Amino acid sequence: MRRGLVALAISAIAVSLVAGPAEGALRLARVTGGLSSPVDLASTPSQPGRLYVVEQGGLVRMIRNGSLQAGAFLDVRDQVSCCGEQGLLGLAFHPRFGENGRLYVNYTNSAGDTRVVEYRSNAARTAVDERTARVLLAVGQPYANHNAGDLAFGRDGFLYVPLGDGGSGGDPGNRAQNMRTRLGKIVRISVSTGDKRIVALGFRNPWRVSLDRQTGRLWIGDVGQGAREEVDVFNPAAAGLENYGWRRLEGTSLYNGSTRLHQPSRYVPPVHQYVTYTNGGCAITGGFVYRGPVRAARGRYLFGDYCNGRVSSFVPRNGRRTDLRVHSGLTVPGNLSSFGEGPTGHLFLLSHNGGTVYRLIAR
Repeated sequence: MRRGLVALAISAIAVSLVAGPAEGALRLARVTGGLSSPVDLASTPSQPGRLYVVEQGGLVRMIRNGSLQAGAFLDVRDQVSCCGEQGLLGLAFHPRFGENGRLYVNYTNSAGDTRVVEYRSNAARTAVDERTARVLLAVGQPYANHNAGDLAFGRDGFLYVPLGDGGSGGDPGNRAQNMRTRLGKIVRISVSTGDKRIVALGFRNPWRVSLDRQTGRLWIGDVGQGAREEVDVFNPAAAGLENYGWRRLEGTSLYNGSTRLHQPSRYVPPVHQYVTYTNGGCAITGGFVYRGPVRAARGRYLFGDYCNGRVSSFVPRNGRRTDLRVHSGLTVPGNLSSFGEGPTGHLFLLSHNGGTVYRLIAR
């Protein structure tokens, strides 16, 4: 789901990786298999025993108390173009889902264009009524790649939608710095009024965005062009327009000197960046700041690599990355496509080609 499921590597630029106490204290436990190309996992506090997994082909499947349920919670296969970097790509539940039954999905439609759609579930919250579909955001996609596709609600109640730069390579239309298009931006949506606003720009292909439930900030893994991958942090409470640099910059390195950053905006450098194509890596998969019950992982931002499946982490401190680690014992076979957070903060990891869900646990 990025530059042909593009570019990461977990070796850090000019950083020595030393295993610390958390290295051997964590492992992965298999939750369930039998899924088809899972790309996202979501949950809601009103359903503490349930997880919802997005299959790229257009289904949302339910896991109840660790068991994959037969049938689909939502089926939009007739609406979706798949696969490659297209498909049903993201899911988020309304903060008051238990009261209103509303949920939101992000997919590429039959024409390959991005749609963010609201649905409502039935009263029992066991299936979605597809007749309730309401399109909140429609964005044309000039190419088949860089569709991003994630969704996240902020603590402010707005829905945040990261969008890729429109695809191809090198952002040929300079869309990420062009405020006349939503491509390469984060769009904030009021799901009650439908109002939409660009709140950040300068993204290439943000693959997975997450809310830190403690700080309210959004963490973004943005796929690089071919030299550097980056981890960005967006503060929804920040004043003004935040700019993350693409296509002038790839990470903090100059990529296209003829491109100027849109003004007015405030440049925000990545919290972390890493070299592309080392140790078998190919594309960043953004993760979460862990706020769950496993003490060894608590407060660490965990992220990974699609190709080698390896998980890395660091501790955010005062806007900086500290204590960077590669967890050699945390490797997802079959391509690490996504992370997901359970209602109580447990962290889940998805194997794209293996069709499997894993949970992070203490060893």
